[in-house]
Amino acid sequence: MTEFDALALAVVGVRGIKPYRPGKPIDEVEREYGISNPIKLASNENPRGAPPGARRALQNITELGRYPDGNARALKIKIASRLGVDIQQITMGNGSNDVLELVARVFAGPGDEIIYSAHAFAVYGLVTRAVGAKSIVVDARRWGHDLDAMADAVTNRTRVVFIANPNNPTGTWSEARALRRFLGVMPTTTVVVVDEAYCEYVGDSAYPDCVRWLRDFPNLIVTRTFSKVYGLAALRVGYGISSSAVADLLNRVRQPFNVNSVAQYAAIAALDDTEFVAASIAENHNERQRLYVELSKQGLGYIPSGGNFVSVDVKRPAVEVYENMLRRGVIVRPIGEYGMPNHLRITVGVGEENTAMLNVLSQCLQAT
Repeated sequence: MTEFDALALAVVGVRGIKPYRPGKPIDEVEREYGISNPIKLASNENPRGAPPGARRALQNITELGRYPDGNARALKIKIASRLGVDIQQITMGNGSNDVLELVARVFAGPGDEIIYSAHAFAVYGLVTRAVGAKSIVVDARRWGHDLDAMADAVTNRTRVVFIANPNNPTGTWSEARALRRFLGVMPTTTVVVVDEAYCEYVGDSAYPDCVRWLRDFPNLIVTRTFSKVYGLAALRVGYGISSSAVADLLNRVRQPFNVNSVAQYAAIAALDDTEFVAASIAENHNERQRLYVELSKQGLGYIPSGGNFVSVDVKRPAVEVYENMLRRGVIVRPIGEYGMPNHLRITVGVGEENTAMLNVLSQCLQAT
C-alpha cells in the first residue's frame, strides 16, 4: 500500500503557500526568554487598548449559548449610517483579511491574474495562490505603490488588483488624484480592492475617502477594520463596502456567523467612542513624529508612514537586531519576507513604550 501523501493531494496553489507569520505573542516571549511584561510593538495594535465603551458593552453580554446574528444587521446599520451607504453594500468579515479572501474566491481562479505591489500586505499573495490564480507583483516606487506601472500590468486576464492605502509594512499611501486616475483607467473586467485598514491615522487632506467613490466605480471594493484604531484586534471584525451587486456575491461565499456576537456588540460600541478614537489618532501622530526625530538622531533611515507603525532601516540584517531586542524585552517585527531584509517594522506605542524601545534599539545596534 502506498504511503499517504497529503501534499500531493492538495490543490496546486496551496502546496506553495507558506503560512502567514504573525508577530511574536507576549506570552511566548515571556516563556522563551523569562521576561516579565515585555513591550509588544510588532503587530500594529492600538497601544491604548480597547475603547471604554466597548469594554462596558462586553460586561453586559450574558447570552453565549446562541449563534450570533449571521447578517450582523445592527452593526451594519451603524456602519452604513456612519459612512452614508446602504446596508446591502456591506460585507462583514472575521477581520478585513477575511473579506480579502472572499474577493479572491469570488472573482479569480486558475488562469486569472491578481495584481499587487512589491512590499505589500502578505495576505494578497496568500489568497491569490490559494485560489490558483497568478500573482503579478509590480515593483514599488520609493517603497510605495507605482500606480502607473500597476495600470500597465493589467491584461484581459486581470481579475483583481489589491491596493493597500496606507500600505503595510511600508506606511506609504497614494493621494486622491493619483488613485482616482488609476480607477478611471481600470477595465470593467477588473475589480479593484482598496485596503484602508489604517485610514484613520493618515490625517492629510490629500488622502482619499474611497467610500465616496463607490457610485462612480462599480468595480471598487473598500475594506476597513476594527483591529487598528478601534482597538479590537482580539475580536477580529472587519468589513468591505462595495456596490450591492458585489456585496451580494461576496456574501454568497462568506461563512455563516463569521463575526461573533461579542465582536458585533463591541464594534457597535466602539463606533460611538469618538473621543477614544480621536485621542488614539492624536497620540499616534505625536509619537510617530517623535520617533522620526529620535531615529534620525541614531542615524537611522525610516519610511514616513501614514499608519500606526514605522519601518526603520537598521543598515544590517534586521533579524539579528530583532532577536537582540527580544532578549531585552521589546518585540518588533523584522520584514525580510516583504523583501526588506534590513528593515524593522515598529508599531507606534504610547510614550513610555516608545522611549523604552528607542533605548533598547540603541543598545542592540551598538552591540551588533
